[in-house]
Amino acid sequence: MILIFRWFILCISIMAAAKMIDGIQVSGFWGAFLTAAILGLLNTFLRPILLLLTLPINILSLGLFTFVINAILLMMASGVITGFKVSSFGSALLGSLVISGVNWILNILVKEAGYSNQGQWSGKGPFQKRSDGSKDYIDLEKKDDDRWE
Repeated sequence: MILIFRWFILCISIMAAAKMIDGIQVSGFWGAFLTAAILGLLNTFLRPILLLLTLPINILSLGLFTFVINAILLMMASGVITGFKVSSFGSALLGSLVISGVNWILNILVKEAGYSNQGQWSGKGPFQKRSDGSKDYIDLEKKDDDRWE
């Protein structure tokens, strides 16, 4: 369920970038939907490799080079999808900033709505202390006759 929310958030952020930046054009919701799918695939498979290859530059720029990588991936997505066009690298760089910002804001709103822990570790479980100070697990001790109690 959270994957659908993230995909929808990415669609909205792509449409917001198209509205805010003149060099980015998207042909409606389905163009943004397909762009989100391609960006999801590129971010899953290609982005980690690019981040690893550009790690020294990324460290020296304090992580800001990640926006350049996002811009490159955005331009790659525009080359594949006919309903999504990025006219220049500058537009792609501004678009990556807008998409990252809108994603950040919408993810905060989704977390506040209560959808943040679906399918993720919530910090609750068998090893959490109860409010009365007791623990949710059993301590076992090895006895002299090789038994555990």
